[in-house]
Amino acid sequence: MYETKTKETDKSVLEFIENVESVAKREDAYKLLDIFTEESGFEAKMWGPSIIGFGSYHYKYESGHEGDAPYVGYSPRKAKISLYFAPDDPQREELLQRLGKHTSGKSCVYINKIADIDVQVMRELIQNTLAYVRERYE
Repeated sequence: MYETKTKETDKSVLEFIENVESVAKREDAYKLLDIFTEESGFEAKMWGPSIIGFGSYHYKYESGHEGDAPYVGYSPRKAKISLYFAPDDPQREELLQRLGKHTSGKSCVYINKIADIDVQVMRELIQNTLAYVRERYE
């Protein structure tokens, strides 16, 4: 049976951010920490070795796959900053069109730096994800 690799850990979020090599990415990681904490109302926790997540919920898909995940999160990776929002939120695409310079995959939104995006739209994405996930899974 498949087991989710990305789980909440007791590692220090601040220690993780302090070890981000790029000074600019580290500064953005702290800004994101403030924004995600403020918008979600949750304390930041490490999920796996590199995702900073906020809150958690239990999901179960029709396939039977289930697990726990943070409502929202981000990761200041070497190449880009990954932002995690609900991939199946029906309002996600409209909000992403207004976000600014980014690329996206199934569940990740990738940005180079905070200055490239509209922070207010990112705040809306956080709020929408929280509302959507709570309605769908709780």
